[in-house]
Amino acid sequence: MTSLERLFRLREHDTTVRREIVGGVTTFLTMAYIVVVNPKILEAAGIPFGPSMVATILTAAIGTLVMGVYARRPFAVAPYMGENAFVAFTVVGLLGHPWQSALGAVFLSGVLFTLLTLVRVRSWLANAIPESMKRSFAVGIGLFLAFIGLHTSGIVVLGSPGAPVHVGKLGDAPVLLGVFGFMAMAGLMIRRVTGAILIGILMTLVLGLALGAAPAPAGVVSLPPSLAPTFLALDVPGALTWAFFPVVLTLFVMAFVDTIGTLMGLAYRADLVDERGELPNIERPMLADSLATVGGSLLGTTTAGAYIESATGIEAGARTGLAAVVVAGLFLLSLFFAPLLSAIPPYAYGPALIVVGMLMLAPAARLPFDDLTELVPAFATIALMSFTYNLGIGMTAGFLIYPTTKLVAGRAREVPLGMWILAAMSAVFYAFYPY
Repeated sequence: MTSLERLFRLREHDTTVRREIVGGVTTFLTMAYIVVVNPKILEAAGIPFGPSMVATILTAAIGTLVMGVYARRPFAVAPYMGENAFVAFTVVGLLGHPWQSALGAVFLSGVLFTLLTLVRVRSWLANAIPESMKRSFAVGIGLFLAFIGLHTSGIVVLGSPGAPVHVGKLGDAPVLLGVFGFMAMAGLMIRRVTGAILIGILMTLVLGLALGAAPAPAGVVSLPPSLAPTFLALDVPGALTWAFFPVVLTLFVMAFVDTIGTLMGLAYRADLVDERGELPNIERPMLADSLATVGGSLLGTTTAGAYIESATGIEAGARTGLAAVVVAGLFLLSLFFAPLLSAIPPYAYGPALIVVGMLMLAPAARLPFDDLTELVPAFATIALMSFTYNLGIGMTAGFLIYPTTKLVAGRAREVPLGMWILAAMSAVFYAFYPY
């Protein structure tokens, strides 16, 4: 028995070193788009692309390595899609806070995550959130990301007379390339091609370069950009104000829900749950994502956690933390391809947001349409997350409306204590929200 087999208990999980490597490579290819998409989104908040890309890669590598070696689960960790959009477009873009303070809020939420994980409060609160609410969060985030992707690609534009949005100039080359990118990714996914999103980004980039719609990259391989502009640039005191309380609360709620839903979904796919339907030692992967969030904020990026794209590696055979170690190594290698990655234009990565948003709509099929006490808060959550351009508004509204509908129906006993606590936190959120 090799040291790898002993460390990761490969035989116990009926897997091999080869399967774990194949699973790790598959997971990386499926989620490698985050290397470009995350810093591109955060660039809208004023965070420099190069340093942000390095922070994204290092956060993913470190978080995934901790997940593999400490938690020993085949789950990859990286900055979350949704949380990055909230920071860039709501906290900085809409509310006008500096990105340094936003990173301070990410740091505080990460520290809070760590403390609550150590005392097992996170798992208790997770069990209190109804399934309908968890599904509505995923759907709302998906629609939010899809809208951002449509706008980034130029397919949808803002501010038209008589309507808040309208279709873009479909005859323009960047818009047509955005449409091509979406269809290319969709086609590759239909054909079950591994790494469809990343391949679609590269195909769209190459076509755009051939048509002269974007400048050619200065190179392919180079030393990583300096991390200095974002390293330890966070402003924690600036986030310790009443104005930032809603931001910290929202980041906490968003990442809390994302992590629980992702971990349990992946655990079921990998057959890692016990007879009670629970993931044994769930605090370990929770601690991995909370520490990644703290580390990411220090490096210069947003909330990190387990990625649902890990399911592709699991389907390829990954069952242990060895696959996560492989993913971490591949992320580190990607540090040296900055010139190629930074040349990717909006019409190439925008479709990736649309596709990811589309994939997040699946839970809508399992919403309880026959029970209005469940459907009303779920619908309000989805609608407000999408149409207020603020994920936090939708989530906290759902936490408030859910116990209210149960109370009106005379079914208050169905509301767990944890949901009442989350409702109270949401009420405080609205009391101090900077309207």
